[in-house]
Amino acid sequence: MADNFDNFDMGADLFTLVDEDNVEQTFEKIDEMDVGDEHYYALVPYYDDPTKELEADTELVVLKSEYDENNEETLVTIDSDEEYEKIGNMFLERLNELYDGE
Repeated sequence: MADNFDNFDMGADLFTLVDEDNVEQTFEKIDEMDVGDEHYYALVPYYDDPTKELEADTELVVLKSEYDENNEETLVTIDSDEEYEKIGNMFLERLNELYDGE
């Protein structure tokens, strides 16, 4: 029996973000989660060229979801150091559990 993968998307979940200096950068979503009433994303920089990805000093980027006056989702930096550390550690624990199990 053949499996039907027509609706299965194996592509990366990419976000192109614009920083405060109006510079665009593409990120790949590696995780997301809700904590209380807030929604957070864990992202890493995305590179079209695999060799650039291997050479990059990749850091985990954690952003919070907010909605603007038009009810459109925007991703914003977390201003509180305490909140950023807490959420960042939660993502790191989840990722460590995921990859330690493989």
